[in-house]
Amino acid sequence: MTTATSSRLPAQTVELAPSYTLPLVLVFAALPLLLVQLWVASVIAIFGLFLMFQALTIRLRFTETALDVYRSEKLIRSFPYQEWQNWRIFWPAVPILFYFKEVKSIHFLPVLFDPKMLQTCLEERCPVNQ
Repeated sequence: MTTATSSRLPAQTVELAPSYTLPLVLVFAALPLLLVQLWVASVIAIFGLFLMFQALTIRLRFTETALDVYRSEKLIRSFPYQEWQNWRIFWPAVPILFYFKEVKSIHFLPVLFDPKMLQTCLEERCPVNQ
């Protein structure tokens, strides 16, 4: 597995590299909590490990017309930009949550991808009002 910030695919498709920052912070934050509250620390650590697994398996690909979500090499969902109304990355200094609203639904994703490349791709491909 490489740690490149992005990889170029044919036809101007950009695949975001994974970022393990958020899962690692959660797992390491759970360690001192073990001394205080075992069950709270366990829940936080399990959630961090779940996010780590998601970062290992989920990929976002920005194509010319849509944001595609892949699990391994299987397309699981496509979000056409023309249906987007708004998007935002919460806490840009320490990005942890990505939100976007489509015509019929709202989506929240943890930032498990290169946040700078995510911001760049969103600004280039979906310049909606933020």
